Amino acid sequence: MARTARERRTGGDDVSFEGFPDEGLVFYEGLEADNSKTYWTEHKAVYDAQVKAPLLALLEDLAPEFGTAKVFRPYRDVRFSNDKTPYKTHQGAVVHPDGACGSWYVQISADGLHVAGGCWRLESDQVARYRRAVADDVQGPRLAKEVDRLTAAGISIAGERLSRVPSGFDAGSPRVELLKHKALHASRSWEPAEWLHSRRALDEVRGAWREFRTLNAWLADNVGATAKEPRRR
Repeated sequence: MARTARERRTGGDDVSFEGFPDEGLVFYEGLEADNSKTYWTEHKAVYDAQVKAPLLALLEDLAPEFGTAKVFRPYRDVRFSNDKTPYKTHQGAVVHPDGACGSWYVQISADGLHVAGGCWRLESDQVARYRRAVADDVQGPRLAKEVDRLTAAGISIAGERLSRVPSGFDAGSPRVELLKHKALHASRSWEPAEWLHSRRALDEVRGAWREFRTLNAWLADNVGATAKEPRRR
């Protein structure tokens, strides 16, 4: 299960975010080369101090504006996977407002910094409401305009999609590509750079999350929470 960003950090009292240390990225380079319990055990103190602690500090600085985040566990669930490597090669966290559709995500790894917003998985009742809204003459153009704005700003749009237009919808719709989506999210990534080790990383994440606010609001208003039972994991 995920933990809240407000858990106490390893090594003492809470401090403000001052960047992601290079040692944390190097830790993940090593983990990619040797994804084993031996490596993890020998370097866990580095993970705690150079990955988890700065991420928690970042999330606490963001919490007044966006809400409390959940930090994902570093261990992989290998029960149903052919890949049996035990550890994730990134550390992620998500802010997911209770009952709402539309989240904020941040991730640090050897590849750098990654942020995203939107919905990654929708249940069937949510997909149905999403498609009705996309087809609507008022809500559909609003979403299309926002997607165009994000794309023009250099933000990537993705999400699980059908290869064909879903049954019952107009194949000639100007929003036909949006109709194919079964999930919708936006993201931006930065490769490792010197500013990543400074407080500027907080500004970049905050700025990107603000960019996703309108998309999240549209999803919350038009898709909402699922009425289905939560999936077992």
